[in-house]
Amino acid sequence: MQQVPDIQAPRDPDHDSRRAAAVALLVAGSFFMENLDGTVIATALPQMARSFGGNPVDLNTGMTVYMLTLAVFIPVSGWMADRFGARLIFSSAIALFTAASVACGFSQGLWEFIFARVLQGIGGAMMVPVGRLVVLRVTEKKDLMRAMAYLTWPGLAAPVLGPPLGGFITTYASWRWIFFLNVPLGIIAMVLALRWVHSDRMHAERPLDWKGFALAGSACTSLLYGMELIGRPEQGWTAPVLFLAYGLAAGALAVRHVQRVEHPILDLTALRIHTYSVSQISGTFFRVAVSVSPFLLPLMFQVPFGMNAFHSGLLLLAMFFGNFSMKSVTTPVLRRFGFRRVLVVNGLITGVMLLSFALLTPQTPLVLIVLLLFIHGLSRSMQFTGVNTLAYVDVPKPQMSGANTLASVVQQLGIGMGVAVGALALRGAAWLRGNHTATPALGDFHVAFAMVALMAFWAVRDCRALDPHAGAEVTGHRPAPVAAG
Repeated sequence: MQQVPDIQAPRDPDHDSRRAAAVALLVAGSFFMENLDGTVIATALPQMARSFGGNPVDLNTGMTVYMLTLAVFIPVSGWMADRFGARLIFSSAIALFTAASVACGFSQGLWEFIFARVLQGIGGAMMVPVGRLVVLRVTEKKDLMRAMAYLTWPGLAAPVLGPPLGGFITTYASWRWIFFLNVPLGIIAMVLALRWVHSDRMHAERPLDWKGFALAGSACTSLLYGMELIGRPEQGWTAPVLFLAYGLAAGALAVRHVQRVEHPILDLTALRIHTYSVSQISGTFFRVAVSVSPFLLPLMFQVPFGMNAFHSGLLLLAMFFGNFSMKSVTTPVLRRFGFRRVLVVNGLITGVMLLSFALLTPQTPLVLIVLLLFIHGLSRSMQFTGVNTLAYVDVPKPQMSGANTLASVVQQLGIGMGVAVGALALRGAAWLRGNHTATPALGDFHVAFAMVALMAFWAVRDCRALDPHAGAEVTGHRPAPVAAG
């Protein structure tokens, strides 16, 4: 067999840009596979329960344990990449995720399935942040917007496509094919990763911060599980409050610890960079707000509107098409107007779109609902790409690994908070309106969307403090000079 030449040799700029784009597409594909598996089994739970001879509610454990495993192992991903090399960890993560998918597909009982989902979670925890780190290391500043647009799209598309795709596969084939379809994709991704990704080790001798790992991992797990319990209507308040209290306490101890050790599991120094800190603070509020819509909208369409699950899923596809359509214009818009103006104006548009959902009724024309969902998809895609790119515009290469790991933890917490905030807003709205029944009314959804819209508007506040020249090296934006006098 002909030996594949090592691509670490010096190349011309055009070749480097093409290679960086190829790596970004490869990582985006693996991101889509990982994100999809987090949501695609939601509609397959009844059929899976029949296969296992159990209760569909028990199968929720498979979704929960996957999310919690991600939370535990994401903080250690940066250390793994620095110690053993990004190519080895990324390709191994794809291999583990693929093998775990096979194990999920062949599971004959609940505990076998849960164990396989834990393995999938470990693979996903390594695959996503290390894959993003690979892209950040090979991408020049001028190509960063395009690369981040590729990486943002899977996180937007998968939660929308997952439930209807899972329902289609479950209806016309078997739930097991949800996992078997990962096999060819995983094999192709692993081969391309071994061929395209450099074998680099930045801090091969850095020891693992075990205490920081225990504190950060348990804090993230407790916070996410506490928020997940809030989203269960039958759950009381005692357990969620206890988990959230421990998570906050462990998180405070983790922050104190990592500021005192030489090689912390989480490097907080990137927060001193203004653009990075704004992207994490404003981006978290934004992620929480827009993660609510894929949760509240299907419920509103099915419960007070009276639609079935299939029709409500089809409506959400309008949001997906909005996400997809924005990708071709994200770079020109940011180049023309710059990060500050785009994040402020587009953030306000996103808040207005969320607020518009508080005005929908069963009598609203279907065309208008589809149009609002499409515009919402456009705005959330632009904002996601903007805040995700802004995070790395001023981060030096030596700090990239730590900044990426911290951003991955923050993003996972933000996404995990989305459903919990939506459920909490819905329950709070019902309490405010005196609705003590188990079924939320249309007015409860309206109040909940108004609450979430306020969170989106709040996210704009920090973006206003950005310098007009912020990220100009990446966007190529040049603000118009201010006239004297």
